[in-house]
Amino acid sequence: MDSLHIVHSVGKATVAKSRPGEPCRTIEPVPDSPIKIVLFDLGGVLFDPGGVLPMRDLARLDNDDELWRRWLTCRWVRDFERGYCSSVEFAQGVVDDWALDISPDDFLAAFESWPRGPYPGASVLVDLVRESVPVACLSNTNVLHWESHFKKFLAILELDFTFLSFELGMVKPDREIFEEVSSRLPVSRDKVLFLDDNTLNVEAATASGLTARRTQGVAEAQHALTVAGVLPS
Repeated sequence: MDSLHIVHSVGKATVAKSRPGEPCRTIEPVPDSPIKIVLFDLGGVLFDPGGVLPMRDLARLDNDDELWRRWLTCRWVRDFERGYCSSVEFAQGVVDDWALDISPDDFLAAFESWPRGPYPGASVLVDLVRESVPVACLSNTNVLHWESHFKKFLAILELDFTFLSFELGMVKPDREIFEEVSSRLPVSRDKVLFLDDNTLNVEAATASGLTARRTQGVAEAQHALTVAGVLPS
């Protein structure tokens, strides 16, 4: 049975318990503007994306933030997650551009296996949120991960709105994807709470007028939702 972890309040701002060994993250409260829709990122918030440590090793990087910066701005990643190139082109392009010591075929096989499945408590959290407001997702993903991992998980969740980068032809953190998603949701963008584990995406969403918070994993997402008044404290 999935379970949720308890989060704790400290004055007006509150602190979410992070993963064991990680510092706690302070999440600012949402101003007096009732949230009408919750928009989840998938990988890193509801779903364990895997891949970070293997890719850091392949790229010989020591810092997660630097890895994500390079990954999100890589031409081949952006093209693949917008549905603009084939998996073969993607693998060859990443191996060449990043000078990886691995063959494109081996990289693609490893890449396809990276996602590990939903975090414990993810489906319970989504069900709790749905009792208050509609639930949506906005994910940078690709046809390989969609078919082999995310499709089954999202079928179980029965989200009200699903936005996938390879179907939209757009990717986070580009402003156009937040503009497009905002235009498709039936509420004003400031009443959409967007939860994502990546700083670049959160900053871009905020600049586009969404209410956005950086959260990693189910416990931090639950905490942010409590701070925003979506879930009871």
